[in-house]
Amino acid sequence: MPDPERQKTDRMRELITLLNRAARAYYTLDEPIMADAEYDRLYDELLVLEKETGIVLPDSPAHRVGGEVLPEFQKHRHLTRLWSMDKVQSEEELKNWIERSERLYSQESGLPELYYGIEYKLDGLTVNLTYDNGLLVQAATRGDGQTGEAILPQIRTIREVPLTIPYKGLLEVHGECIMRLSVLEKYNRTAAVPLKNARNAAAGALRNLDPKVTADRQLSAFFYDVGTIQDPPYHDQAGMIAFIREQGLPVSPYFKTARTVQEVLSCVREIEDSRDSLDFLIDGAVVKIQERAVRDVFGFTDKFPRWEVAFKFAAEENTAVLEKVTWELGRTGKLTPLAHVSPVDFAGVTVRRATLNNYGDILRKGLRLGCRVFIRRSNDVIPEITGRVEDGTEGRAIEKPGRCPACGEPLTERGANLYCLNRVSCRPQAVARLAHFGSRDAMNIAGFSEKTAGQLYDLRDIRDPADLYRLTREELLALEGFQDKKADNLLSALEKSRHCSLDQFLFAIGIPNIGRGTARDIAGHFGSLRNVMAAGREQLTAIPDIGEIVAVSVVEFFGFPENRRMIDRLLQAGVTPAEAALPDENAPRPLAGKTVVVTGTLQDLSRNEAEDLIRQYGGTASGSVSKKTAYVLAGEKAGSKLDKALALGITVLDEKAFFELLGIPKGS
Repeated sequence: MPDPERQKTDRMRELITLLNRAARAYYTLDEPIMADAEYDRLYDELLVLEKETGIVLPDSPAHRVGGEVLPEFQKHRHLTRLWSMDKVQSEEELKNWIERSERLYSQESGLPELYYGIEYKLDGLTVNLTYDNGLLVQAATRGDGQTGEAILPQIRTIREVPLTIPYKGLLEVHGECIMRLSVLEKYNRTAAVPLKNARNAAAGALRNLDPKVTADRQLSAFFYDVGTIQDPPYHDQAGMIAFIREQGLPVSPYFKTARTVQEVLSCVREIEDSRDSLDFLIDGAVVKIQERAVRDVFGFTDKFPRWEVAFKFAAEENTAVLEKVTWELGRTGKLTPLAHVSPVDFAGVTVRRATLNNYGDILRKGLRLGCRVFIRRSNDVIPEITGRVEDGTEGRAIEKPGRCPACGEPLTERGANLYCLNRVSCRPQAVARLAHFGSRDAMNIAGFSEKTAGQLYDLRDIRDPADLYRLTREELLALEGFQDKKADNLLSALEKSRHCSLDQFLFAIGIPNIGRGTARDIAGHFGSLRNVMAAGREQLTAIPDIGEIVAVSVVEFFGFPENRRMIDRLLQAGVTPAEAALPDENAPRPLAGKTVVVTGTLQDLSRNEAEDLIRQYGGTASGSVSKKTAYVLAGEKAGSKLDKALALGITVLDEKAFFELLGIPKGS
């Protein structure tokens, strides 16, 4: 005798298949296969069966209407990092990027042909979908590229996003959620509070704790990249897009390939010319090297892949009245003017401040208080003033400050910039400089924060980084919030920081325009602090990826007497930056040609120390696990990177095995 409950469940599965097929044909393919009335009838039948059985299957379209309001967003760690993109803003810059790519390509042999793919740069909210065993199991915002906010209930409301796919392995797919302009217009006709623009509407809907709000916005999505997959069935971007399409996911309506600079530029111009005719926002074009084998050779910088670039279209521009100018003080002592303007709207974002480079910039642009100025806004950065509107308004002159707004000391001009040289007694810059010195990527002084730096400045006469090394236990215990353990931990961390790597030291002393990655490149090239301090511009620009701006910053920094005095005081305090090991052809290189990922908390090494060892022994330290990864060095609380390594069958090492592989005693 047939089981009534099983019959109902079977009918539910049948209805779900019919409804999801019809939804994909309607929303993704734009080829309806079912009348609206028929869809509604089948949908209502499914709702009745779900109510009778108390079962809602994972791929049921009932998820599309939104569920209960969430108490808060949960954090989600992506299996594969979502990288930022390098950017260019002119055809000349794009030509230079292509020429650099061709030079890098020519240095290798046996690679597939070099060609490019061009796509829309969509202007929405980046999302990362996770499918496992064919089911949509998670969705998250990009966040910082490694950790985002889980938004699965919100994503389920987007009818174009399939809840099930044919591929049964673990899969991460990256895309952009958008609100179509026609949908925005229709929504605003009846909305009590109209939405200002499509981008904010999409971002606000996905980051709303009530999925019903998301559902009401009727969002769309396009997908363009696979982050995590085992044994991908494609070798280039075109194949990847075809694979994404085969899973039922909507892909960008524009994708063309090109082999020459002129073909690439033609595609970019075509996209820009079509911008106003599209039903969704774009803010540029994306150019990617197509072949995965070539991408693997090109690799990544600290921030972005070397194999893709975003061509940014002309930024939005508007006008406002310049009301006043204040001066912001940075940790290097440089003062930067900040313009305060009358409220002006940029696609729904109200702007009241804009950047100016320096006082020379103010004079060059002819700016005066009370005058109307042109303001350009690009993405989410603070807008900049590009010039003055010539409308006959006289305005009032903007006075150049003669004294520091924080400490009152006379300012010094260096080139086009104003500096406060009162390194010792100017509190804001001294505290910021101390906090930077102790930060994780600098000297990595555990337990040292900007708040602690402020306490030490105010109550213990700590004015310069070298002063930190004269602190005593008694001095710390007398401070509010310091007990025995906290004081001992800080003193221990300070003692440990005396023995740092050269790149740590170079980053910690605050050379303008120098990040940790650039500091590592400089240290690896010159080997010692003495050599770095003596380096000229030509020597510095000979290092790959170091340009004129960075080279000038380094030379000027070491040319200022106060910076040399600071370094001398640190050396006298016992800080000894280790000389970077220069390449030794005869040294053992057990990690030569291998990529290693460090994850979790290690017992004997910091992450930076582990990555330095990886490089020292010939390997490449990476922040993300992929099929190319040879080893994963895992500590406590390793998380998703360890899970992905196990799923891909990658060798996982603990610290003991890592030291054995390198042939060095544990913890040496």
